[in-house]
Amino acid sequence: MNKKLITGLALASMTSMGVMAKTMSEEPKSNDPYIWLEEVEGKKALEWVEKNNEKSLGYLQSKPLYKELYAKNLEVYNSDERIPYVSQMGDFFYNFWRDDENPRGLWRRTTLEEYKKENPEWEIVLNLDELAEKEDENWVYKGTNCLYPDYDRCLINLSRGGADATVVREFDMNKKSFVEDGFQLPEAKSSLSWIDKDTLYVGTDFGKGSMTDSGYPRVVKVWERGQPLEKAKTVFEGEKDNVWNAGMVIHDGDEKYQIIYQGIDFYSSDIYMSTDHGLVKMDRPKDSDFSGIINGQLLLELKSDWTIGDKTYKQASLLSISIDDFMAGKKTFTEVLVPDSRTSIASVSMTKDHVLVTTLKDVSSELYRYTYNDGEWSHEQIDMPELGTLSVTGTSDEHNNFFINYQNFLTPSSLYYFDAEKESTAVLKSLPEFFDASPYKVEQHFAEAKDGTKIPYFLIMAKDTVLDGKNPTLLFGYGGFEVSLRPSYSATVGIDWLEQGGVYALANIRGGGEYGPAWHQAALKENRHIAFSDFIRVAEDLIERKVTSKNKLGIRGGSNGGLLVGTVATMRPDLYEAVVCQVPLLDMKRFNKLLAGASWMGEYGNPDNEDEWNYIKTYSPYHNVDEDTEYPKIFFTTSTRDDRVHPGHARKMVAKMTDQGHDLLYYENTEGGHGGAANNEQSAKLNALVYTYLADQLMD
Repeated sequence: MNKKLITGLALASMTSMGVMAKTMSEEPKSNDPYIWLEEVEGKKALEWVEKNNEKSLGYLQSKPLYKELYAKNLEVYNSDERIPYVSQMGDFFYNFWRDDENPRGLWRRTTLEEYKKENPEWEIVLNLDELAEKEDENWVYKGTNCLYPDYDRCLINLSRGGADATVVREFDMNKKSFVEDGFQLPEAKSSLSWIDKDTLYVGTDFGKGSMTDSGYPRVVKVWERGQPLEKAKTVFEGEKDNVWNAGMVIHDGDEKYQIIYQGIDFYSSDIYMSTDHGLVKMDRPKDSDFSGIINGQLLLELKSDWTIGDKTYKQASLLSISIDDFMAGKKTFTEVLVPDSRTSIASVSMTKDHVLVTTLKDVSSELYRYTYNDGEWSHEQIDMPELGTLSVTGTSDEHNNFFINYQNFLTPSSLYYFDAEKESTAVLKSLPEFFDASPYKVEQHFAEAKDGTKIPYFLIMAKDTVLDGKNPTLLFGYGGFEVSLRPSYSATVGIDWLEQGGVYALANIRGGGEYGPAWHQAALKENRHIAFSDFIRVAEDLIERKVTSKNKLGIRGGSNGGLLVGTVATMRPDLYEAVVCQVPLLDMKRFNKLLAGASWMGEYGNPDNEDEWNYIKTYSPYHNVDEDTEYPKIFFTTSTRDDRVHPGHARKMVAKMTDQGHDLLYYENTEGGHGGAANNEQSAKLNALVYTYLADQLMD
């Protein structure tokens, strides 16, 4: 944790197995006849999974197309012709790499000079395959937290089977080995941050009462080297109904700021600065994002209007102020960036001396570099290709150089290197074209919602596509948590769908972040139906334009997108011929009691509150499916090891629909976590299953 503070959507990656076992034991008796399927590893439940897997796999894998797609997908996933994206620590550039010889992966490093070569030499830091074999564990690498500025010690997160919960171990970067008697934590959802080489902030499962209802750390302690964990000093205790609490350290040059983050709900927080006088709460809007500290300037991104005296700072603005002035109670902010109605801030990152702001203008990226000098901010746009997605990567607090990834639907990723000394960008590495993009084109259209709002969506299709309503079309959506769906290159979409004659559509519906906080907030809680109606309108617009027709239209979504497609499939089953519902939320009465579900009540509402359940129940797929309605043959997928969205959602929905007499398919990977796949082989298999199903449903 250096100049910026992780907030907001970072919560999505901090869930854990910790609450998986308690789901059944701590809940009052339910009249839900399928609740036994929430016993993730219960004998009866796993027998049910095996039976349904056998049926679906037998059906889909018998199709000739499955074997063809699986082989092609695996070749892509295992290809060495991938960009080895890097993060910079000190003089080294680190990368995690999987291929057919190393399915669990290699954590490795190289120098900048070497990295610029076409085939750089890599120094292996940790071999996950060797470690897994030695320890007889199904280890999946889940990232590291390294000690600034020397980076000679790291905390490595290892997951069993791809779950979000991790075992944490201290690693010596010089010896390239785990530290005997070093900092270690057993499997849990933990939050750790280095204070110094011998001291950590730690939040983990300390025992009864130490976790929030969402399954995140409630208690923050300071842990000294050599000290038993139970002896660590408590420095902060949040509330049981908080989402998560954590201690963090932010570095700005030689300055070090110790922060306590209290996540009140998914979108609001209190942040405390550790001072000589104890913890001091920052006076800021609870829903604002603390974007970091650079050159003594605190950066805040507003999610709602903020009025101070006679001045109102607009929603979505990026503000700055001297951190010393701010902590002294002053509120003289500078407006660094105030986006217009067509623009949103996609990301804020930092180098040694600059702030890099990626924006979206009608869902296409632009990149700006901001510099603070003599009390003022100046900026310039970084010259990059248009009409695509830009992602800043490989930044360092010690340098002003950085990497930029560019891609669009038909252009593979290219990694640009910005050389601060030369003030120029150049392509350093590029992906090959995994499919021939020349026959295809990309269009952006806008469907008009009932309230007049223009809902953008992208179409990728053959240049000679005839608009006769006969084109097999797959519509993808998400619509939640202020997540923006941007133009991206997907070899599997190209090979598995476009080359089979399909049309691909991507919907930028409300609930996402494509046009900033207001676009997201328009579909929160009681307004959730707006996300669903936007998606339905895009589907209808595809039909009205004669791109496709009801019997040629399929939809796909995962996680919150699984809720999206599950809901619209029950609302408008007549509109679709195929539905791919992956790692979904579906039982919206119990979502807040399953795994990390309580953390999402800021998005959906609290189903235990009667007033809020009254609107949630109108769309909860599990409660709206019935035996008298004809539904498309839905394909549900999930993972036993998904400790973010409970597999019970998909299991129960399938069991209920099966008993109602509906025809459907179900596949549960026994590994894979929330991503649904733990390695390249599983990813190749999952996508081959999905596109075989879609071809079977939509293509003649």
